[in-house]
Amino acid sequence: MTAYITRRLMFLFFVLFGVSVLIFGLLMTFSPERRAAAYVTTPQQAEDIPRIVEQFGLTDPFPVQYARWVKEVASGNLGWSLVAARPVTEAFWGYFAVTLELNLFASPLVILIGIWLGTLSGVHRDTWLDHGTRIAAIIGWSLPTFLFALVLLMVFYGYLDLFQPGIVSTHTALWVARSPDFIRYTGMYTVDGILNGELWITGDALAHLVLPVITQIIVVVALLMRVMRSGMIEEMGKDYIITARAKGADTHTITRAHARPNALIPVITVAGQLVALAMEGSIAVEVVFSRQGMGWWLAESATQLDMPVLMSVCMFMGVVFVVSNLVIDILYARVDPRIRLT
Repeated sequence: MTAYITRRLMFLFFVLFGVSVLIFGLLMTFSPERRAAAYVTTPQQAEDIPRIVEQFGLTDPFPVQYARWVKEVASGNLGWSLVAARPVTEAFWGYFAVTLELNLFASPLVILIGIWLGTLSGVHRDTWLDHGTRIAAIIGWSLPTFLFALVLLMVFYGYLDLFQPGIVSTHTALWVARSPDFIRYTGMYTVDGILNGELWITGDALAHLVLPVITQIIVVVALLMRVMRSGMIEEMGKDYIITARAKGADTHTITRAHARPNALIPVITVAGQLVALAMEGSIAVEVVFSRQGMGWWLAESATQLDMPVLMSVCMFMGVVFVVSNLVIDILYARVDPRIRLT
């Protein structure tokens, strides 16, 4: 197992190299003048584009520019984010904490609800329960994320004046900014509120998470539920389940001890990929609910061609997917004893 994990982690270097070359090559398709515009911050600079092109070496050959970028990254310099108006390394942890906070609450609920509903639907095939969950899954999967988020925001905040958008309320944000004793340990208000003994801050942050978490669950859980349902239906028709029934095993034991563990294999794959994608941030959710996380940062950086941010986020996603696939493979071996990692 240890040797397998070591080999997979070593493979991460080649993945990051491939991702960086691909993204850097795509950005190089823009003209030097267009890429130089990303460095313009004042009207005066806009009048001297040729100087910026020369200053940053934007007309140099691709290998030269790529080698220069790799050298800067190796020294810990990921560049300057025009969107965040600060170094990418410093800005990254702030935006990442916002996205991580959302997914710490949404992802476990998505997995648990998806497995639970999928199991019920598969066991009670072609009943009203099965039909109801399937219809809900189709609606949830088909409904655009931004539209569902806007409907929730209109109903709960617009009409009921509940669950306002943002990360925390303005009062809480000002109190934290002015309080010299409040320490931002993690950048997540729900956690930092507890660590600082200010539970009212945690409560405020949780209230602001309600609608984004509901949106994530409704939109994402449909796919997981459908995969679990298909797996359960397949397993419930196999010979070992028929044998267990013939021996007098009850439905609860058959479902929990036999069918569900075997049906989890494809679910683990889908759940791992969904969690990895969620770490990039849901652009629609973060924009609609005014949560400036990774998704919001990536969208703003793409529209403004903030190249250091685009490169850094893409590299980060490469790491996330390699690690998530490694975790998925390890979970395979834990769930199914027939699988051996060598």
